[in-house]
Amino acid sequence: MFLNTILDIIFPRYCLSCNIAGTDLCTRCLASFPNPERETENWIFPLFDYRHPLVKKTIKLIKYKGKIKLIDTLAEILYGAILEELTELQVMENFQEPVLIPIPLSKKRYRERGFNQAELLCKQIIKNDENKYLTLFSNVLVKIKETEHQANIKDRIIRLKNLKDSFVVTNGNLIKGRNIILIDDVTTTGATLNEARKILKKSGAKKIIAFTIAH
Repeated sequence: MFLNTILDIIFPRYCLSCNIAGTDLCTRCLASFPNPERETENWIFPLFDYRHPLVKKTIKLIKYKGKIKLIDTLAEILYGAILEELTELQVMENFQEPVLIPIPLSKKRYRERGFNQAELLCKQIIKNDENKYLTLFSNVLVKIKETEHQANIKDRIIRLKNLKDSFVVTNGNLIKGRNIILIDDVTTTGATLNEARKILKKSGAKKIIAFTIAH
């Protein structure tokens, strides 16, 4: 806490939208993020509409400019959404003791970026959770195939082919019979999440849902 205070003095933070001091993204601007309008599969839960300029800017600043402090705010909102969904799933579908799994990057992409934004989201969610409901498995799902950026591929069929056999599970015993929550920053067609879900199911996972920042 003290270190954060010192850093805020040396490197003051300003809202990326309205430029108000003291925060990376103020409550007022965050409240302007719209809910997603496009439909997605019923097991995927995105928070915001990626087509909104501020939503897109926020995610691009994280991924390509290294503004990872923005993850703290987004992870807090994701955690709240997860808890809300778990309230129903635990009763209706016996969705107990869920495991968080981030969508992985390839080794090359990780070296280029220096971090995996989905993994950072998971770590912050776990920090907010304080070991109450969730467990994090960071290295169970691994991406072994370098693929074209999904954002560059418009055709859904080609997207699916691009991702085919790109993920492996390194230790199936850890997830056998477990309920899984996949975490990623953006879902577009859902191809990435579907491919990850497929390989996790083959490895014995029970029920799988996913949360993303935007769609």
